[in-house]
Amino acid sequence: MKLFQAILCAILLPVVIFLLPEQAWALQSHGPPEGIYVHQLAHIFYAAALGYLCWDIGRNAFPGRGWRYLQLFCVLMIFWNLLTFSGHWLGFHIAETDIVHSSGYFATQLLGPLSSIKLIYFCASLDHLLSVPALFFLFLSLRSLYHSSGREEEN
Repeated sequence: MKLFQAILCAILLPVVIFLLPEQAWALQSHGPPEGIYVHQLAHIFYAAALGYLCWDIGRNAFPGRGWRYLQLFCVLMIFWNLLTFSGHWLGFHIAETDIVHSSGYFATQLLGPLSSIKLIYFCASLDHLLSVPALFFLFLSLRSLYHSSGREEEN
């Protein structure tokens, strides 16, 4: 009977939590400047960690295609971090009136006159052109490493 109650509680408790939400405690919003400082530091630490991982893979000369894909992932994500970091920083140098969200977030327009800061900011907002291929290389890396570990177990 206690096992049935435990299973019932384990199933019903998440259902009740999801159906009757009161507060979402996942976000902690900070006003300026603490939030952006922490966010920018996270970009720096993430890029440094990926740089170390890329260097360590090359230093140890791990064999296999999966490790090369992982290095490509690291390099692309380092560039993504640098691009995103600069985009966040340039966002402080652009007035809110220079950007118009005519039909929501996905229809953003940059108003003129155009300057180099505005153009670089616009290019930095295209960060998905680096992050999506990086995640694809991560997928290829994990798949390749998984298949190579399966071949090693067979031998």
